[in-house]
Amino acid sequence: MYSIIIKGGKIVDGTGNPWFYGDIGIKNGKISKIGRLHSEAEKVIDAEGCIISPGFIDMHSHSDLTPLINPYMESKVRQGVTTEVIGNCGFSAAPLNDRLREQILETSPMLKEADARLEWSSTAEYMEVIERNGVSLNLAPLVGHGTLRAFVMGYEKRRPTSMELEQMKRLLAESLEQGAFGMSTGLIYPPSCYAETEEIIELCKVVAKYGGIYSSHIRGEEHQLLDSVKEAIEIGEKAKVPVEISHHKAAGRENWGKVKETLRMIEEARGLGVEVTCDVYPYTAGSFGLDSILPPYAHEGGVKKMLEKLKDSESRRKLRNDMVKGVGKWRSVASIIGWENIMISYCKGHPEYEGKMISELAGQKSVDPFDFVFDLIIEEKSSTSVVLFSMSEDDMRRVLKSPFSMIGSDSSARAAYGILAAGKPHPRAYGTFPRVLGKYVREEKVLTLQDAIRKMTSFPAQKLGLKDRGLIKEGMWADITIFNPRKITDKATFTAPHQYPEGIKYVIINGKIVMEEGEHTKEKPGKVLRRDS
Repeated sequence: MYSIIIKGGKIVDGTGNPWFYGDIGIKNGKISKIGRLHSEAEKVIDAEGCIISPGFIDMHSHSDLTPLINPYMESKVRQGVTTEVIGNCGFSAAPLNDRLREQILETSPMLKEADARLEWSSTAEYMEVIERNGVSLNLAPLVGHGTLRAFVMGYEKRRPTSMELEQMKRLLAESLEQGAFGMSTGLIYPPSCYAETEEIIELCKVVAKYGGIYSSHIRGEEHQLLDSVKEAIEIGEKAKVPVEISHHKAAGRENWGKVKETLRMIEEARGLGVEVTCDVYPYTAGSFGLDSILPPYAHEGGVKKMLEKLKDSESRRKLRNDMVKGVGKWRSVASIIGWENIMISYCKGHPEYEGKMISELAGQKSVDPFDFVFDLIIEEKSSTSVVLFSMSEDDMRRVLKSPFSMIGSDSSARAAYGILAAGKPHPRAYGTFPRVLGKYVREEKVLTLQDAIRKMTSFPAQKLGLKDRGLIKEGMWADITIFNPRKITDKATFTAPHQYPEGIKYVIINGKIVMEEGEHTKEKPGKVLRRDS
């Protein structure tokens, strides 16, 4: 007697092999049998005309705190995602102290509106809170380097003392012992951007000791791209740690085409024994907080100090000048791509700004774009988000096709209702995986179906060391996505992002049906996964 039998579909098992026919029997949350099954089951799913795939693993997600607002993780489950890798770009939900709790809540209006409580300090306590409250899909946490640094040093732009570095190492080791899968950096964001390469290497040696990975939003994706990829490879080589280059891209027209060189660098590094891979999302725009366009020194001392600088006329003049001319190797993305390519995506105090370019808004008010931005950061207490149109379609396709890339949305889970329906977030939150399968597999044939599914399933599972997920195979956890290959498509756009995709029929997570005939069942069978020690 099985809990579920899936019949009639084509199985694409995640290995990269062509599809085959077979029935799948699920029992006790796992794939119990694959073959011609004539047994009884509590539920029989007719998958005729559909693809049966391992559940998709979102290699780069920011859903750390989303379960506190909406545990159903709607926009990801409806894409077929069964596991999200969280704690990316240097920021993680743990470890926390009072200073970090205050800053997170102060700059996160959605959390405040949901009356979310950050009732944990350690990674283990965070895992327990999420599992106690329930969550619809699995979460695989990384530890953010920026979180570690802010915990120990605040937002000071300097080298750590030997004692501070040891404290960061202890916190990192503690999180890894509690099951974290590795460490991430966001080397364009404070306070990670204040760290020198040697600091990251020393911390990654701890990660390597525990068998974890190093995932990096590298130091620059524009004119610094080649040097930044070189730095990531150097860290992997010297720390002897597997490297994952996050959302790999070349931003700014003057840098288009450089991914040819960076992909060659990755291949050469692998030839020398450095385990380097990357992830990519199928769009030509990125997204981050509006304050990230400011020079790194603007963030010294934390958000309150930054807002004080922006209120001071002399500081504003200096910030404007440095954003136009650059500071050392740093250049503002605003000067690289222009205000006409930066769109407000979330602004709680001014929802009328959402979906509009900064150049347009500043023009309507007859103010300088720099003054408009500085004033908006002050007014919204550094909580405004933007979308940046900066990449080349050819580059994105080249990275997508690379044998070294997997798929990551670079977004948190959203929902088309409630608190998470606010703003105009990047459509990748709703459409990443169906877009790959609909546009780049079915329509444009950039990838074969089996290779696209490999990039979404077994490849990220292998990178993370998940030995019991990512494949349709007996003994694996029953994380399964069933979709119609002729109909699967993304619907979310930059101006109307809160639209679920079409073509995903069933999503099964840990043996429970979480999406049935295109509708969320409100089941919460997800787990916070622990790295196998």
